[in-house]
Amino acid sequence: MISKNGILSVYGFLLGLSILFVWLLLRNSNLLDSYVDPAVVNPLHLFIVYAAVSNVLVRVINQGTAYKVCAQALFLGLAMAAGLLISIHAPASWKPFGWYICVMAIFHYSEFLSIAVCNPKTLTSSSFMLNHSIAYGVAAATSWLEYLLWHYFLRDMKTIHEISYFGLLVCAFGEALRKGAIWTARDNFTHLVQQEKAQTHTLVTHGVYSWFRHPSYVGWFYWSIGTQIVMINPVCVVAYALASWKFFKDRIYYEEITLLNFFGEDYISYQEKVGIGLPFIKGFVVTRDKQ
Repeated sequence: MISKNGILSVYGFLLGLSILFVWLLLRNSNLLDSYVDPAVVNPLHLFIVYAAVSNVLVRVINQGTAYKVCAQALFLGLAMAAGLLISIHAPASWKPFGWYICVMAIFHYSEFLSIAVCNPKTLTSSSFMLNHSIAYGVAAATSWLEYLLWHYFLRDMKTIHEISYFGLLVCAFGEALRKGAIWTARDNFTHLVQQEKAQTHTLVTHGVYSWFRHPSYVGWFYWSIGTQIVMINPVCVVAYALASWKFFKDRIYYEEITLLNFFGEDYISYQEKVGIGLPFIKGFVVTRDKQ
């Protein structure tokens, strides 16, 4: 059952995405010819005005956490719309950036919506994962800078769309695996490593957890690399792979200590049967005493 804030996020996301309908209406409707010349409609100006009016509307209707949820969902809906417009109408060298924006919007919105359905008691306005960390923001900004630099100095490279298509497949795989992990674990899934075992906390070993011990991390790892393949950012492909690998290596090691404390022998048996899924990462391994 989706939570109240989950439903609110759907309204915000659709409100942002609805700018596409407004754009099509202004471009194609004869009803507005008396008021607006479709030939002079500037997409950027329309986007700014629509975003400002929508945000004011959301702010007037909602307060506190409800506003934070709806505003972030609105932002992601607008981002999705912008990505689609760039993908369709921009020159070929900018299309990969449009696809990237769509991938990012889908990831962050589906992250929130999945938690809203599967584990609503842990849902907060931070569940969109937009403010994941300073490092996450720096990494994103760095990828944008690399795209701009390659676009300026070697624009034709950004028109090799077959590379981007492969990146989209990698992103789709990572996204599906991560969301599959959330929907399989349901209320056992949280964004933060738990320090104490809840009464309802059980060891999940079926579904995607029978493939990998940490499928959500495996999914995020490949999704993050895929975003850079989509943008045809060769430097960030390598940098994201190394940085993500280091992050998940440390996180998995720490998390497996807590899981061993929670589940003991059951988790040791699970470790023996199922691998982590990320190259050269073993986690925290306990060796059984041989009798």
